[in-house]
Order: sequence, then C-alpha cells, then structure tokens
Amino acid sequence: MAIARLGAISLDSDDPIGLGRFYRELLDLTVTYESEELVALKARGVFLTIERVEEFRPPDWPDNEIPKQLHLDLFVEDLDRAEAEALAIGARKPETQPAPDRWRVLLDPSGHPFCLTIPASA
Repeated sequence: MAIARLGAISLDSDDPIGLGRFYRELLDLTVTYESEELVALKARGVFLTIERVEEFRPPDWPDNEIPKQLHLDLFVEDLDRAEAEALAIGARKPETQPAPDRWRVLLDPSGHPFCLTIPASA
C-alpha cells in the first residue's frame, strides 16, 4: 500500500500569477486558488502549483550552475504516520518546517525536497 499519492507538482517562480496564467492557457487547467504567493491549478488527478520564491533565479538549462527548480507535493491522510513511514524508507527531515501542522518538508535520499500534505479538497 502506498504511503502517499502524487498531489501536485510545484514550480518555483518570482511571478506565480503570470506563470499560473501561462500554464492555465497552455494546459487548459482550472484555477482553484490564486494569490501573490501561490497559484493552484487543477488537472486530472493532480495539481500544478506555482510558488513565489524570493530572489528567484531561473534555471540555466542545459548548463547546471542554476539547477532546475520544482518539488512534489504528496497527498496523505495522516501527516504523522506518512512522515514516519517516509523516514523509515530513507527520507530525511530538515530542521526548517514552515507549516508543520499543514505540511511536512522532507528530503529524498538525493536531497531533493518534497512535501507531505493533507489536500485542502479531495
């Protein structure tokens, strides 16, 4: 049985609203939330979110001085249980937790951040 299900793919941006409009039109998605800090777009079975990052620098692909920037939001039913199970299979928990009552930031074995979260609307 899965610990979590893919809930969202999250992109970093210095302009969440502008980037959200781009992806809304490109993919014909529905806006479910929009603010200066976060835009949530609904697709079939998954969300695409765009999150404001201060001092955002776009990736310089194909070079790698500034790497690609995205993370997975994984929907769970119980944050504590999912966190414990993810840690048991190799995730690490960084000290910084911006909103631990709503989501938990963990690092995969290669150091990529991902979030465990309870969906606002299932």
